Amino acid sequence: MSLTQKQLLAGVSLDILLGDPQWLPHPIRGLGVLIEGAETFWRGIRLPLRVSGSLFALSVVGVSAALVRFTLPRWSVYWIYSFLACRSLDTESSSVIAALQDGDLAEARQRLSFIVGRDTAHLNEQEVLRAAIETVAENLSDGVIAPLFYLALAGPAGMAAYKAINTLDSTVGYRNERYREFGWASARLDDLANFIPARLSAALICCCAPMVGGSFWSAALTTLRDGRSQPSPNAGFPEAAVAGALGVQLGGLNFYRGVPSRKVYLGNAIRPLDVGAFQSTRRLLYACTAVAVVLICVVRK
Repeated sequence: MSLTQKQLLAGVSLDILLGDPQWLPHPIRGLGVLIEGAETFWRGIRLPLRVSGSLFALSVVGVSAALVRFTLPRWSVYWIYSFLACRSLDTESSSVIAALQDGDLAEARQRLSFIVGRDTAHLNEQEVLRAAIETVAENLSDGVIAPLFYLALAGPAGMAAYKAINTLDSTVGYRNERYREFGWASARLDDLANFIPARLSAALICCCAPMVGGSFWSAALTTLRDGRSQPSPNAGFPEAAVAGALGVQLGGLNFYRGVPSRKVYLGNAIRPLDVGAFQSTRRLLYACTAVAVVLICVVRK
């Protein structure tokens, strides 16, 4: 199904203007119901867990893409709007910083817990700022650039397939006893699906760095040096690019359900992690989104 510039611009504009209001049903909720039902079904079939988990992942992705494809072109703008997360990412992360600025560290920790996987109960102000910047950097790729990339390749159905993969990873892609085998395919699919978008995101961040007072060369060199240093094969690239662009240092010690996880530092601490650095990260989010949309319009003209 062809994608028109009007559909693209309308969907992106709705995301920027509206975000994800609570009163509007969101397809990710329906996707969660689909994942839960599919997991019950495929676990009930007596197959090796990696096999059933692989069939489970493929079925969820296939059904998601097919359902969206069936509604096109009538619902194209809605799907583009609902599968993007630029405004909601900004809103949720900014609410964390607003609580910090109000002097309410406990509230900032609580709000942060809604958007990150790490433990937040004992974070100090600098750690809250670092977590907010890191989640904007990583989700710039997952929530904006990757969906736009797959939209450009395969229309709204491509976006749906990507969002299904990304949601599968966040739902079952864990290395615990329950999901180590069953969620293996979901986690690997997510790594594969984000391989190109993560690196495109880093490139966009480098190019947009001068727009927010940052450095293209520092962003590029830091990405080349540190992008591959994280446990994830993809998350380190946009985070390293942001760290280099702004001259801050990201990474370090996090706790997940009480278990420590020390990640390699990204970038150099040329400037402090402060509210100004966060605001620059927000501007990078919107600048990269705008440039990505313009590029898609040019390529598909």
